[in-house]
Amino acid sequence: MKKLKEIISRFPQANILVIGDLILDEYIWGSVERISPEAPVPVVWANRHSFIPGGAANVANNISALSGKVSLIGVVGKDKFADVLLSEIKKRKISTEGIFAEGKRHTTVKTRIIAGHQQVVRVDWEHTDPLSRDLNQKVIKFIEKNLKSYDAIIIEDYGKGVVNAQLLAEIIRCARQFKKMITVDPKEEHFQYYRGVCAITPNRKELENAIRNLKIKDTTNKFRLNQDRLFTDNDIDLAAKEIIKYLQLESLLVTLGEQGMRLFEKGGRLTHIPTVAQEVFDVSGAGDTVIATFTLALASGASRIEAAHLANFAAGIVVGKLGTATVNRKELLERLNSK
Repeated sequence: MKKLKEIISRFPQANILVIGDLILDEYIWGSVERISPEAPVPVVWANRHSFIPGGAANVANNISALSGKVSLIGVVGKDKFADVLLSEIKKRKISTEGIFAEGKRHTTVKTRIIAGHQQVVRVDWEHTDPLSRDLNQKVIKFIEKNLKSYDAIIIEDYGKGVVNAQLLAEIIRCARQFKKMITVDPKEEHFQYYRGVCAITPNRKELENAIRNLKIKDTTNKFRLNQDRLFTDNDIDLAAKEIIKYLQLESLLVTLGEQGMRLFEKGGRLTHIPTVAQEVFDVSGAGDTVIATFTLALASGASRIEAAHLANFAAGIVVGKLGTATVNRKELLERLNSK
């Protein structure tokens, strides 16, 4: 615990670049007292409205909350929601210099209606087409110009069009040139793009879907994954090791919900980290907290195991909050002190 606290004390010295899909999380809060006479659905009496940066912006928000320095690269539309999102990002002392506006796209918005502590419905407005060639080049040029200023790069891939094969190839090339670490919160359809990054942080479902999608050679000859059955823990362990070889990773951190996390490292080392969550209200955004804390800790001198433990503690705090949330340094230190 002493070593983990020392790592946290170095968080303000780290400077992280987050690249990916920007989302505006809109919350309408209220209560339910009756069923609609028009249809068998609850009538939510709204009494509060709030906006929170989501997606890659939530990763950046988590880093800022943990006192790390952070900049953000992404794309928004030219609409009222872009104005709201940029305003919310700036409030959190996150650099928006790398955020580009595109008139042909609209800002991704996820609207959640909450009654009491229960989410009633979610409405998504999103644009998932790939970036235009010109916009992609603008993003790449910005990265090439500024990359050497950062200690690490996080790719937050929600599959909304910002993260693409060409962009990732250029980021990985530049990162190798300047010896910068890259971590990825992955989209299962894009796993083949991530070859050569340092680490990925999928949840169990994302890992299972990636295994089904990728044609990975089973060098162990110990498992045969059948799409018609559920994966066992042993399947996950063996397949994760194959993905490390296939993507040439240094490590792979799998989040397993109530079962905690498993850290797989190059060379075959496997560490299971039990959950420390005391209560679970909402898991939305927990993966953002994991990759933000894991990467910030690595950039602050932590080993991969130490970084994974800190990410586990941070996730255990954030799932106890309702809505897209963050954990700050004080909360993280208090949780460590309680152990």
